[in-house]
Amino acid sequence: MGKPPLTIYLAAPRGFCAGVDRAIQIVEKALEKYGAPVFVRHEIVHNRHVVRSLEARGAIFIDELDQIAEGRPVVFSAHGVPKSVPAAAQAQGLFYIDATCPLVSKVHSEAQRHYGMGSEIVLIGHAGHPEVIGTMGQLAEGAVTLLETVDDAASFQPRDATRLAYITQTTLSVDDTAEIIAMLRRRFPGVAGPAREDICYATSNRQSAVKAIAGRCEALLVLGAPNSSNSMRLVEVAARAGCPRAILVQNASDLDFANFAGIRTLGVTAGASAPEVLVRQVLDAFANHYETHIEEIAVTREDVEFKLPRAVLD
Repeated sequence: MGKPPLTIYLAAPRGFCAGVDRAIQIVEKALEKYGAPVFVRHEIVHNRHVVRSLEARGAIFIDELDQIAEGRPVVFSAHGVPKSVPAAAQAQGLFYIDATCPLVSKVHSEAQRHYGMGSEIVLIGHAGHPEVIGTMGQLAEGAVTLLETVDDAASFQPRDATRLAYITQTTLSVDDTAEIIAMLRRRFPGVAGPAREDICYATSNRQSAVKAIAGRCEALLVLGAPNSSNSMRLVEVAARAGCPRAILVQNASDLDFANFAGIRTLGVTAGASAPEVLVRQVLDAFANHYETHIEEIAVTREDVEFKLPRAVLD
C-alpha cells in the first residue's frame, strides 16, 4: 500500500524575526572579529539548535559575569538585561556587546520616559521571563508593577490613577493582552500607553498566520522551545482558533508518528527563535510517512532589518 495523503498548511510568516537574526549575527560576527571564545550571558535566543551551533563555533554561554575569561568579550542576549548588568560589566572592566532587540529597547525607553514624567508604571507580561526581568530592571525596584492576567488588572490599585502608564512584553498573545489593556482602560480611562503597541510585529504576524490555518488543521505543530514565550503563545492561539491538537515540538526527533495516525491535514509554523532548517526537517520527516502536499498560507511578508552595533562591524 502507498503512503496516506497529508496536506500540510505552512504558516507564513514563521521562524526567525529581525531581532533574533540580529542577535545571532552579533555573536557570529563577534567570533569572526575577536576570535573564540566569545561569552554570551544566558541563551542568546530561546532555541537549543541555535545555541549548540554557536557553541560549536566558539561561543560560551554563561549565567554570571564572573565566569568570563579575562580580556574576552561578552554579549548580552536579545531579551535585554537589567541596567545593573552593564553597570556590573563596566565596574569589572569587561568589554560587552548588547544584542537586545531594538523593539525591546523601545519598551525600555518608554518605561524610562513615563517614569521621568512621574507616572506609575504597570508592565503586562509573564513573571520570570528574561525580557520582563530586563524591563523591570530598567527602573528602581518597586517602580514597575507586573500584571499577568485580566484578574490582575481588575484588582490592581494604583497610587494615583491620574498618573498611570502601561507597557507590555513584546512576545505576548495579542488577544490576551488586548483584554488586559481593555480592563485597564475601563478602570482608568486616562492611563497612558505606547504610541504604537509594544507587542512586536513578528509576534503579531506569526499569531495571525496561525489563525489563518488553525481551522483547517486536525493538528498543528509549533517548532520552538518550551521557554520561548512567543512559541508557547502560538500553541495557545492555534487551540483557540479551532485546531483540535496544537503541539509544541523542538525538532523532528520529538515527533511520535503514532500520534498522527489517520490525520489528513496538518499545520506547521515556527516561533521567532526557531530556524527554518528545523521546519524543513519536520517536513522531510512527514514526507517519509505520508504523501505530502504542502501549501504555504501567507498573511503578510516581512522585510524588517535591524542594524548591527559598531563593535562587531569591520
